[in-house]
Amino acid sequence: MRIVVFALILLCAGCASYVTPGAAVRLQDIDRPDIAAAAARKASPNFPARLAVVRVQGPQYRSYSSEGYGNGRFSVLTTQELLTEDHMTSIQAWPALGGAVPINRLLLPQKLESFDDLRLPAAQIQADVLLVYTLDTSFRIQGRGYGPLAAISLGVVPDRDAYITSTASALFIDVRTGFVYGVAESTAKTSGLTNIWSSSSTIDKKRVEAEQQAFDQLMSQAAITWKGIAAQFQPMAGPVR
Repeated sequence: MRIVVFALILLCAGCASYVTPGAAVRLQDIDRPDIAAAAARKASPNFPARLAVVRVQGPQYRSYSSEGYGNGRFSVLTTQELLTEDHMTSIQAWPALGGAVPINRLLLPQKLESFDDLRLPAAQIQADVLLVYTLDTSFRIQGRGYGPLAAISLGVVPDRDAYITSTASALFIDVRTGFVYGVAESTAKTSGLTNIWSSSSTIDKKRVEAEQQAFDQLMSQAAITWKGIAAQFQPMAGPVR
């Protein structure tokens, strides 16, 4: 009987796995106007600008600790897994900015098909510019890559070829017109992963660590991008601080 029980334990252990998070969304593919329509979009700068911030992921996004809201071409993460109070304080100090706030789930439509579905909630909170960002995270273990929603068997993995890579991308979009002011992107990779593969929670902590590093770097890049936007579009009467 003990042999049977032990065999069942081994079998269950062999089946245990961590499911990687859902996909990012290609920001440039959310809205794909024809060339004439894209060229016709103009900036409608209003400084000091109010900024709305939102994270988007692929349709029906799910991770170990979070779940996307909405259906359609993309989903929105309203739980602030990466965006901290320190980030918001730092954003508030950007030049020519009159305030910044995350978009609340209560303002979002259930079906999300285009940037228009994000621009409307941003307009409702009197935002001038929309900062949209997404995270693309992948795993590599012993030469094998694991993309979105892949099952990784739990157990000890040699450290020499075990990485989690995360790329954070962002767009600054004019709320009134859909004009794209600028872009920012950053990538981070975590290693030193020996023995973390024994449980889903420890793997996910490393996943969040990689995403947090990528997001922190993205915010630094976004600050530089915003400074350039403010310098170009702020009215002459209001010089950049």
